[in-house]
Amino acid sequence: MKIINAEQTRQLDQYTIENEPIASIDLMERASLRFSEWFSNKFSSQKTIKIFAGMGNNGGDGLAVARMLYQNRYKVEVYIIKYSDTGSIDFHKNEKRLSKLPIKIIRLDENSKHPELGEQDIIIDAIFGSGLNRPIRGFTACLIQHLNDSAALKVSIDIPSGLFCDNFNADENIFRADHTLSFQFPKLSFMLPQNHVYVGEWAIKDIGLHKEKIEHLPTSFFFIDQDYISSILKTRKKFDHKGTYGHALLVGGSYGKIGAVVLATKAALRSGAGLISARVPSFGYTILQSNVPEAMCITEQNEDENTHPPFDSFSSIGIGPGMGTDANAQSLFISILQQINFPIVVDADAINLIGKYPALMDLVPKGSILTPHPKEFERLTSGKYHNQYERLEVQREFAKEYEVTVLVKGAHSSIALPSGEVYFNSTGNSGMATGGSGDVLTGIITGLLAQSYRPEYATILGVYLHGLAGDFAAKEKSETAMIASDIINNLGEAYKTILS
Repeated sequence: MKIINAEQTRQLDQYTIENEPIASIDLMERASLRFSEWFSNKFSSQKTIKIFAGMGNNGGDGLAVARMLYQNRYKVEVYIIKYSDTGSIDFHKNEKRLSKLPIKIIRLDENSKHPELGEQDIIIDAIFGSGLNRPIRGFTACLIQHLNDSAALKVSIDIPSGLFCDNFNADENIFRADHTLSFQFPKLSFMLPQNHVYVGEWAIKDIGLHKEKIEHLPTSFFFIDQDYISSILKTRKKFDHKGTYGHALLVGGSYGKIGAVVLATKAALRSGAGLISARVPSFGYTILQSNVPEAMCITEQNEDENTHPPFDSFSSIGIGPGMGTDANAQSLFISILQQINFPIVVDADAINLIGKYPALMDLVPKGSILTPHPKEFERLTSGKYHNQYERLEVQREFAKEYEVTVLVKGAHSSIALPSGEVYFNSTGNSGMATGGSGDVLTGIITGLLAQSYRPEYATILGVYLHGLAGDFAAKEKSETAMIASDIINNLGEAYKTILS
């Protein structure tokens, strides 16, 4: 699913109006109906709905929603924010329609007293829409702070007022929604952690914008959905054998951290790789073999005796989980990099080693996949950013400069490709913020890479599977109680869901 900017949204609306064709007021009606249906299915009609509407088209949406919710037997009050002498044409049309109903309408200006709000109310924010490109000031800013301070549940139409659609806004005069319903697409701003306090839980509703025009809209940002995942997932054939699905190698582990490699190895097996080997220190041999009997184990003893396959004989390599950053780990990392010329997965301590010794990045094969969490990414790039929009640009530039895929983990994990495109994940939950979850992801991606997936597809599919398995684990164990092994145990359910 594409993520487009505010100007493209305006152009798409206009193109739909001209080419469907449909009157702009009827397109507004369609969007408002989608919102009202979603709202009515989600929120009780026992509370008072207080809609705060601006004078533009987002305000027009709010007035149409007020009319529809009233018809659905909600108790509705409308507050029109008079920050301008005139509103948009469609705002005034909906204002006229609303005036025919016995709905309380109050107009607020800089001299008005703020309305009383409480837990018995639901606030619907329709003050400013996605076209806003400057901070909110004056009495409207004061009103938004008043709304934010209330104990009422807060819901935004399309985007919280004051939040920019695709740029950083350092201002604090932004509506803090508990829920947001976005029309047709998510906004780029929804993907970034710093904006969660404003967006809350969000959903998308299709409002029937012109599909052909959508297909031709250029963008660098995408939201991963199941349709896309289904299109890249390979299916197995009757006469395939274990060699068909590659031989993956996981490299890592240090004293007290062999479990990281155990988790990654199990995950690689569950991802569907045909054969798995793990390279661990000799003291981890028994642990690995006891916990993952399906895997083969290599230690430094095999290397000293030259009794292991050369590193370039594997289909894929994932390196870093629990490895440490001492001289031995550094030497092993360099040795592997010097022996291979195919993409690998670089995670955890391997990333930290690059952060300490940036010249190592020049040895990483083009097409490789780096999977840092935010702190590791900061070390990798020396923290050359001040907010998460800047971090996203640094991530894109890093991916393009070194011709690698960079996955920064978190809610809506971002995947920057060498092309400059960025994909945001749609699966997963806060229960996955637990030790070992990242090691599981490394194993999944390494296993997919062994199965001849292109690096970008291995990363996108791996992240989606990881999150979906985490969602199944949370249903079974709860977000609080789930652990990394639960994610591995639910990979089968994730695959079945996609295949179905």
